[in-house]
Amino acid sequence: MVDLFIMTDNNRIQLRLKKLSDAREDYTWQTDPELCCLDAAETLIMSYNEYLSEFTFELSYPITTRHEFAVETLDGQHIGNCVYYNVNKTESKAEVGIMIGNRDYWNRGYGTETINLLLEHVFNKISLEKVYLTTLDWNVRAQKCFKKCGFSECGEITRDGLDFFVMVILRKEWENLHRQKVNITSCVSVQPPVN
Repeated sequence: MVDLFIMTDNNRIQLRLKKLSDAREDYTWQTDPELCCLDAAETLIMSYNEYLSEFTFELSYPITTRHEFAVETLDGQHIGNCVYYNVNKTESKAEVGIMIGNRDYWNRGYGTETINLLLEHVFNKISLEKVYLTTLDWNVRAQKCFKKCGFSECGEITRDGLDFFVMVILRKEWENLHRQKVNITSCVSVQPPVN
């Protein structure tokens, strides 16, 4: 049996490989017009059975330049998905994406935790040097999340009539940010001497 567990922040979430039981939530999220709008994707119009057939095929024959993970709480609640794709080993870069599909987990920091965990995986396990993403120019909530994770805007593009910001983070920037967070945590946990 394949171990689906990939990584955890030991706080609230874990990322794991996708599995067949994710299909129902994924279908629900991909047929939700609001979620599709936020993801700049067309709302899915196929039946669940058609979707399940495609989902099963993609699980059986994954694309080597695309790596999808389910985002779940530590108690096993599937709340969204994240991905790194367009992997270019020659240029040592990849693109990332995220969707927290379960609205009960919106505006509570789960997106930030997910992106941070995905970056840790891409930089430490895959050893790439650059991670980028595109986000709709009006999606301020997503932009705030990505900036908290260390991404900075580096350009704009228009695709299919939609305007996007391109955001990027380099390995050395992520390492510096990660080191600062560790140092802050260490300082907070130090107790002053008792006189």
